[in-house]
Amino acid sequence: MKVLFVTSEATPFALSGGLGEVAGALPQALKANKVDCRVIMPLYSQISDSLRKKMKFLTSFDVSVAWRRQYCGIFKAVENGVTYYFVDNEYYFKRDGLYGHYDDAERFSYFSRAALEAISHIDFKPDVIHSNDWQSALVPFYYTVFYANQSGYENIKTVHTIHNIQYQGVFGREILNELIGVSPDKYSLIEYDGIVNFTKAAIECANKVTTVSPTYANEIMDPWYSHGLDSILYRRSWKLQGILNGIDTVSYNPDTDPDTFYKFSLKNKAGKARNKKALQDHFGFEVDKDIPIICIVSRLVSHKGLDLVKSVIDELLYSTQVRVVMLGSGDYEYEDFFRGVAHRHPDKFRLSLGFIPELSRKIYAGSDMLLMPSRSEPCGLSQLIALRYGTIPIVRETGGLKDTISDCGDKQGNGFTFKTYNAHDMLWAINRSIDLFYNNKPEWRKLVTRAMECDHSWNSSALQYINMYNGISEFN
Repeated sequence: MKVLFVTSEATPFALSGGLGEVAGALPQALKANKVDCRVIMPLYSQISDSLRKKMKFLTSFDVSVAWRRQYCGIFKAVENGVTYYFVDNEYYFKRDGLYGHYDDAERFSYFSRAALEAISHIDFKPDVIHSNDWQSALVPFYYTVFYANQSGYENIKTVHTIHNIQYQGVFGREILNELIGVSPDKYSLIEYDGIVNFTKAAIECANKVTTVSPTYANEIMDPWYSHGLDSILYRRSWKLQGILNGIDTVSYNPDTDPDTFYKFSLKNKAGKARNKKALQDHFGFEVDKDIPIICIVSRLVSHKGLDLVKSVIDELLYSTQVRVVMLGSGDYEYEDFFRGVAHRHPDKFRLSLGFIPELSRKIYAGSDMLLMPSRSEPCGLSQLIALRYGTIPIVRETGGLKDTISDCGDKQGNGFTFKTYNAHDMLWAINRSIDLFYNNKPEWRKLVTRAMECDHSWNSSALQYINMYNGISEFN
């Protein structure tokens, strides 16, 4: 089985969020299960010099962008046993930041076409091309329209993964002629509600559409979650499948993680308490092992449930002996509000703004609970990392949170959950966790053990992807 994994980011080369983590870990897990999975991504200017030194130039060719031809160079490198190809075009990718540019439609329509063109130049014909999120969503579309009947491209199957349906690649109709360059009889594949929608095109054209958790696959057929694509997804539900994300358990290993204050493990948890003390010192809190620390490690955006936190954070901090640490960045509305919370509660609340991976690991290792009250959550990685570090998740039952966290009320679960999107239901779950922490230490220790015993490695997910690839490859 040969798979070409098309992604706009992948760790360790370029990372902005969960997609990059998945694209760095899943191909390794597939490779470990004897799938020849290779990755193709843009050659961004921010890729470090040390990683660039590992790259070898292979070839160059032109790529059609509607009526224009644009240069494309292909570089190759091997990282963690996986072969990576890099699409080089400084006009599109020598930028500050990965996304958010005025011409993102052009940049990533070019990238999708370049990934397909590269197949005839890299001596690698995949059985399956696996695209991810809107940035490469035109890959199944372009394959259907331009490549399916070309020599050297026959019988390739396409899979598209929706990591977050909120981000769809929506643009004006004018790009149909300026960028996409397909005949009018193909417009229905990519148009939706009078505009161009890259994700819609992938749903229409891919052989299989996956999401990053089973519950999310069902949820996105509901208008509450679908951001307008529910009718398309419902009509194509026969090709929709949810496969739960894993995490890189080698990187996220408290027994070896160089970014924690101290090492610890399931068999020797003493370092967990030492990490908590060090975290209290780091943030200037009173050092007291008996005061629980709740962390929030999140993008500060609305679908992460921060409206619920805003509603009750003062009530929580005034009424309980608890410390809260928040790490993240996002919308100014939330950044400004939580600055105010830090000002009002200088002894109980700390805010660190930014995307700081090293600090996040210290926070996971040193906290007692993780709060993740998402309005929607395709899969979520934070709760999986928290479990690995013995930090108990408090989550709303949605998407991947529902699939990975079960309430410990029956003494078998691995966290605390609540169902409705309601601030005081969330507060009730938080208070239950605080009550257990203070009043039943033996049960709390058992809960931490159950959390750390959870296996969310990529191997199980990789096997499900392999079964899915084999299924579509055998279907003609």
